[in-house]
Amino acid sequence: MQMLYNSDSFAVVQFEVASEEPDVREGVPGLTRGGYEIVDKFARKEIFIEGALAASFREGVDALIETSPSEEEIDAYVSRYAALMQQPLVLH
Repeated sequence: MQMLYNSDSFAVVQFEVASEEPDVREGVPGLTRGGYEIVDKFARKEIFIEGALAASFREGVDALIETSPSEEEIDAYVSRYAALMQQPLVLH
């Protein structure tokens, strides 16, 4: 688990889980799986994305980072995923 982004509006945490079975080819790391948890602090909702949606999210973030974005620009990008958020934020 790694905190990637934290603003007044959003938090993004990356989760990676390594495969329990190593790759049989030398020098090739085992497969990993995981995704991103995105939290909307004001709406108090969250979403966990994985697979193709997570890959698309990461590609968009990578492209955005190349432009040295402001916090407002990053928040605007992350807010695109707010409409998908259905899970209420529960603190434990």
